[in-house]
Amino acid sequence: MLNATSPAVPAANDGLHVPAELDESLRARQAWISPKFLYDPLGSKLFEAICELPEYYPTRTEAGIFDLHGAEIARTVGTGATLIDLGAGNCAKAAGLFPLLQPRQYVPVDISAEFLHDAVERLHQRFRHIEMRPLGMDFSASLELPDVVREERRLFFYPGSSIGNFTPEEAHDFLQRVHAQCGRDGGLLIGVDLAKDHAVLDAAYDDALGVTAAFNLNVLRHVNRLLDADFDIRQWRHRGFYNPAQGRVEMHLEARSAQQVTWRGGSRRFAAGESIHTENSYKYRQSDAVGMLGQAGFAATRVWTDPRQWFAVIYARALPH
Repeated sequence: MLNATSPAVPAANDGLHVPAELDESLRARQAWISPKFLYDPLGSKLFEAICELPEYYPTRTEAGIFDLHGAEIARTVGTGATLIDLGAGNCAKAAGLFPLLQPRQYVPVDISAEFLHDAVERLHQRFRHIEMRPLGMDFSASLELPDVVREERRLFFYPGSSIGNFTPEEAHDFLQRVHAQCGRDGGLLIGVDLAKDHAVLDAAYDDALGVTAAFNLNVLRHVNRLLDADFDIRQWRHRGFYNPAQGRVEMHLEARSAQQVTWRGGSRRFAAGESIHTENSYKYRQSDAVGMLGQAGFAATRVWTDPRQWFAVIYARALPH
């Protein structure tokens, strides 16, 4: 059993391709940075703060669904599973379900390995009877679980609106990778943000206090460290808005002035007003979300929503390969 002081297990070749990946995305016609780079230790803490904002409805709406339907969810998915928490962050969402789900093994997975280790260290003080195997991994690119993860009754947990960070095509590929790791008796408990009024979405991704702006701008600090780049954070502003044509919220960083940015092995001239695209968050109709799971090899067994139909929690059983 991994104790509270054990390090998060890194993925094979973790970080090996990061410079090339960032170099390519920054040189693209529409410059972009993968949203996974938003989650360095500071970014992870800023996202924790975002989840407490009054404008950011997903966290509390999803929590309300678990509060209202938690016992029914536990009866549906069963107890004693291998709970694999994708994008675990501070592990709070999964920990809230421990009394109901009673997992035999808990496997939190996150790209921010240092932040994850600290969270698991604290969590293990409260739940010493649960075996914990934290994994530092970029699961957006590949999902190969090591042998320390039990094969029996794998329950993947992907809460929040994180599935919306993928394009529909990427989401399909990602869900197929999850399905491939489910084994013969696994499943997926996933949160999906549903389509809703544009004003609610715009406020959620551009809050009055500017916490989301700080979270988005921090990605440039992270890129500066990873690439030895010289982004001047003061010369960029946050933009978050709903794009109705694409059915998604977009986050961008917009240049306040024309500027030259250099990094290890490359450089780019940004015009005033030019943007770097940092995140998408697609919003789904419930029927579309269920259909997407079906196309990836899952049978959507149950769907739970809040009274306003803003958010859905779906349990999907993995069908045989």
